[in-house]
Amino acid sequence: MEKIPCPFRGCATALVTPFKGGEVDYYALGSLIDFQIDKGIDAIVVLGTTGEAPTISEDERYKIIEFSKRKINDRVPLIVGTGTNSTQSTVRYSKNAHSLGANALLCVSPYYNKPSEGGLINHYSELASSVSLPIILYNVPSRTGVNISLNVYKALERFSNIVGIKEASGNISYLEDIICNLKDRYYIYTGNDDLAFVTLALGGAGVISVASNALPDKMHELCMRFFEGESQKSREIQLELLPLIRELFKETNPIPVKCALEILGLIDGEIRPPLYKSQRKKELSNILKSL
Repeated sequence: MEKIPCPFRGCATALVTPFKGGEVDYYALGSLIDFQIDKGIDAIVVLGTTGEAPTISEDERYKIIEFSKRKINDRVPLIVGTGTNSTQSTVRYSKNAHSLGANALLCVSPYYNKPSEGGLINHYSELASSVSLPIILYNVPSRTGVNISLNVYKALERFSNIVGIKEASGNISYLEDIICNLKDRYYIYTGNDDLAFVTLALGGAGVISVASNALPDKMHELCMRFFEGESQKSREIQLELLPLIRELFKETNPIPVKCALEILGLIDGEIRPPLYKSQRKKELSNILKSL
């Protein structure tokens, strides 16, 4: 089956959701969106893992999508995380995201319930049959307890609107298998900032990044330099950013990146329970000063 147009190529930021006094801070969210676009980011993802989607109410979800769509104003694609551990809820969130102007959907595999291959196929088949938007499947077994297998991806090839894979297992061997077997059918993105260059070198389409919340220009440049044939410069940027990337994952995401954004003066840094504020502010400050 021929690919439909790519949702994005390069770096998309998995954007944090800023809070203040327990509520979504829309002023800060708008400033973050402008900051990302002004620094050259290729797409923006809201309501993903980094956006603390499990603690966002349904009403808040729709307000965030509506606000983000209006603020972005078609300057870059808006990708909305709509995956949950309920097929019914995932379909409902996805339909509403479509009606509110999302350009594509990012759908994590159902977490906690640990569905079989057949369950995953049925889940994604129902979703793909319910909406026409481009869908990026999101594999992050450290969060969900289930790995999306090659068998599942191949069974879903018949749905033309399932266009991409965000591979965030951190397993380079599996990343290679996915790209080797599926790159002619799906756009492959990494969800691991430390594997951005590797993914591009293997033939992937880009990265859905946490680090780009703080350094969107650097992560965008890493990708663009590679696409422009300057692989050595792309590699240098990857290595330059590794200390920050490592620090951003020493605590549960998005705890460290919210701390980093607070250090940079971009957000308040508030995080919703059960997550708790970072204990590594000094380390993050020192790394950010060096970049």
